[in-house]
Amino acid sequence: MPVQNFETFNTNTDTTTTTTLLHEVVPLTGTILSGTYGGATVALGSEGNIKNFSHGMFQAVYDYPYLSSSANHIFDITMGYDESSVMSASAYTQNSKKINMYNQISQVLLGYTGSNNTTEIFESDLSFADNNRQMKEVFFINFSRLITKDQIKKGTFSITLGTGSWANPFTDGTAAISGSVTLGDVSASDTGGTNNKGNSGQYGVLYSSNGDDKHLGAVGHGLIFYQAGIIVLTASLFTSSIGFNSGATATKSGSSGLIVSQSMISSSISGNCDALRHRIKNISFNNTTEINSTIYFCRVPHAKFNYSSNPTYTNGSKVRVKTIASDTPVSYITSIGLYNSSNELLAVAKLSEPLKKDPNSEITLRVRLDY
Repeated sequence: MPVQNFETFNTNTDTTTTTTLLHEVVPLTGTILSGTYGGATVALGSEGNIKNFSHGMFQAVYDYPYLSSSANHIFDITMGYDESSVMSASAYTQNSKKINMYNQISQVLLGYTGSNNTTEIFESDLSFADNNRQMKEVFFINFSRLITKDQIKKGTFSITLGTGSWANPFTDGTAAISGSVTLGDVSASDTGGTNNKGNSGQYGVLYSSNGDDKHLGAVGHGLIFYQAGIIVLTASLFTSSIGFNSGATATKSGSSGLIVSQSMISSSISGNCDALRHRIKNISFNNTTEINSTIYFCRVPHAKFNYSSNPTYTNGSKVRVKTIASDTPVSYITSIGLYNSSNELLAVAKLSEPLKKDPNSEITLRVRLDY
């Protein structure tokens, strides 16, 4: 029986690496966020797909009632403000928790600044150093890894928010602002329009698609951190809203209520999350799945692998496929084994059909290992 032999890879010429990016469109409608479960008379926050926690620091949104085995976690919502904000006062509802939420997310996304390692303040464009774009009162939307995968694709994010009255947030506007606004990272792409910040990776600025100049120096209304999957929205988006929050017992209908500054200081975090959900019409983006691959070029020289190592290839010490001793040997390649330096089998690749091999031919087989 022929002796089994191996072909050694040259790491410089026989292997290479590549990265493939796969994208999926993720549309989230307002009916899932604040309209599907329970009907118009159910209090916001009591829907079956909305989970509030005893600690009261954030709210989780699911695509089905969260007690269902079919439920998938979509994102979390929370809010907060910096301790230097005019809204910060010990007498206000959950004041310390709101400050803690702001500081915690700032530490994760922005890191620390200064010699005393204080938390940074979010700005509508972090690339400027003039502090004229500070966002001290914000809402956070933290998307689940289930839907963002490895990151949000740059230039694809869009969110439509109601800025009108509580009863008609998407149509009932004022002279100062229309009933709704669509924000997106319209200046961002895979080749530009983004910046790096600390350990959070890349971020883009959220501009309005119905009024703001998209160029450098324009006023943004929030930030999107692509790898972290976190959206930061400034509360100033709703300063002209007629009743941002209709109160702790708000339903999906209703009329007047608290303006956004009143809501942020007098309502709980969960109450403010309910008010924001009431005003989310649509969210859309493309996620990204990164597939890393190592490609092995398995070269079969003309003088090698012309005999099979299969025991059935010989019979009585004679090659079964030859009738005359001078005939050219023939074998068929059906699979490829990848071995380590100790000749231990690590992976097997199967061909779709047997490949004929004889001394008159050389073959190069391309094996891709994804991880």
